[in-house]
Amino acid sequence: RMSGFQINLNPLKEPLGFIKVLEWLASIFAFATCGGFKGQTEIQASCPPKLNENKTITAVFGYPFRLNEASFQPPPGVNVCDVNWKSFVLVGDYSSSAQFYVTFAVFVFLYCIAALLLYVGYTNLYLDSRKLPMIDFVVTLVATFLWLVSTSAWAKALTDIKIATGHNIVQELLPCQKKEALCYFSSVTSMGSLNVSVIFGFLNMILWGGNAWFVYKETSLHSPSNTSAPHSQGGIPPPAGI
Repeated sequence: RMSGFQINLNPLKEPLGFIKVLEWLASIFAFATCGGFKGQTEIQASCPPKLNENKTITAVFGYPFRLNEASFQPPPGVNVCDVNWKSFVLVGDYSSSAQFYVTFAVFVFLYCIAALLLYVGYTNLYLDSRKLPMIDFVVTLVATFLWLVSTSAWAKALTDIKIATGHNIVQELLPCQKKEALCYFSSVTSMGSLNVSVIFGFLNMILWGGNAWFVYKETSLHSPSNTSAPHSQGGIPPPAGI
């Protein structure tokens, strides 16, 4: 029988609930710093024999980082070296790693909300159940592993994105290779927020890995008499008045 909803903020003062709040916040930073990114890379092109007249060619890219869909754009209304720059794109498709990372972070965000609602609103139900703590423990272990996998994959993709949008693009562009235009790499948008997203990914992995112990203490694996014994060792104290 499901007990009624009754707010009890005591779990938030214990490691089990407090760490869940930190996980919730960290997941927000993880998907926001990656999914909200938009940048561009620029090269300077000049046409022989007027090598002193540089024109800026720009390729705009962002989440989910399908670079092979990011075409180069000359200045509006300007014919640069009689080249159709729009037919040339950046190299690489890193959408699978980026979307896996962001999608998983969003799912974690939603799970944290559900778990906190259970901890705070249905404290008795969580403490008296044998299944809910075990489910929470299994999800925590799986989440720890998936944070490691998704963040590692995204970190590798980010390294490749930096290479694909860096000075190497001059060597990849066909007009630059054929000397139709004299090309120089100009700049690329700072990817500091993407670096932060990787940091938060590994931070999330540490938080979930550490929280596994406190969730484990609530399961019957740690205390076989979990449903009847006082929860003095668990992460959530018994409600007042019991």
